[in-house]
Amino acid sequence: MYQFAFTDRFQKHFETMNTQEKKQIKKKLVLLAENPSHPSLRTKRIQGMKDLFECSVNMDIRVLWYYGDGSMIILLDVGHHDILRNI
Repeated sequence: MYQFAFTDRFQKHFETMNTQEKKQIKKKLVLLAENPSHPSLRTKRIQGMKDLFECSVNMDIRVLWYYGDGSMIILLDVGHHDILRNI
């Protein structure tokens, strides 16, 4: 089971989500903590980035993250699909 560290950027963008989106994100984070390779997350390495990953909350919302030390996942950002342009 993984633990999370949240960046300020993640927390700021999470707060801009509506109630339904926040609920979906929290549900997917439970899956991410249990198994980052869970099929419904559609986890993939971001092209051109060695250690940066994305997973899907739904068809529009993505979570950007990387593995920290030990059993830690650092949550970098959350947002609509275009957040990948701001890496």
